[in-house]
Amino acid sequence: MPQLETLPASATRDDIVAVLNRDGAAILANVLSGAAVEQVLKETGPYIEATRDGRDPFTGFQTTRTGALVARSPATRAMILHDTVLAAARAFLAPWCARIQLHLSQIIRLRPGQPAQAIHRDRWAWGTFLANIEPQFNTIWALTDFTRENGATRVVPGSTQWPDDRQPEPGEIALAEMDRGSVLLYTGSVFHGGGENRSQGDRIGANLTYSLAWLRQEENQYLSCPPTIAWDLPRELQDLLGYTLGSYALGYYTPPLPPGAGPEAVGPEHALGRSAEGEGIGSDALLNEIRDAVRR
Repeated sequence: MPQLETLPASATRDDIVAVLNRDGAAILANVLSGAAVEQVLKETGPYIEATRDGRDPFTGFQTTRTGALVARSPATRAMILHDTVLAAARAFLAPWCARIQLHLSQIIRLRPGQPAQAIHRDRWAWGTFLANIEPQFNTIWALTDFTRENGATRVVPGSTQWPDDRQPEPGEIALAEMDRGSVLLYTGSVFHGGGENRSQGDRIGANLTYSLAWLRQEENQYLSCPPTIAWDLPRELQDLLGYTLGSYALGYYTPPLPPGAGPEAVGPEHALGRSAEGEGIGSDALLNEIRDAVRR
């Protein structure tokens, strides 16, 4: 059985990107303290317990998926903004975009008796239309230990260039076994799937994913974290949610007010009171980014 490379929490952005480019996945060990994990579980626990099991084999009949984590859990905001992980996400996705965004946030709980999930690619959220583009950078933060017995994520290292219809052999599949507080980092193109939970306890992880800012998000962040909540968040997190232009002329809106009562064509920053930088359909800097890219 192949093994995923495990990096120390002190690994650099470039260390992480190098392994992901080679294998499609890596484990960053012991990133969160025990107290930090407990705080996440304390904040999200009531929502997890109130979440119904999945309704199909893929999402899991003994699996719960609890979202809107930015709105519900301040502790998960720090995870999304983790310096090393966020820097690695930006560097990894940089060849295909000027900005990245938060694609989804959810707590995935595999309960005892949950069968193994079908091996798949997360990039299939957009179908198979994005050939030759890596659309996302994924993380699963272990809020319990991830073991062979409780359903550690199965990953096929080196599968990022496989055709979509390629099925892995058992000997090609690695297990993302890791201690609580560690994080699995993996690309949108690597084949993977949840494992079978044969234990007597839950396997719990926080799935926090980043994608190219010009793509549709899997979790609609404008509804999961509306302006009334996003207003007081750090600016960097607001931008990751999508409250900024994804590129020049990408994502502006016009407030539907009476004639003359409001602006025309402003960036989504305007909805959070950041009006001065949100005027027009894009800044000169964003327009120049496109011009420079066209000239290359």
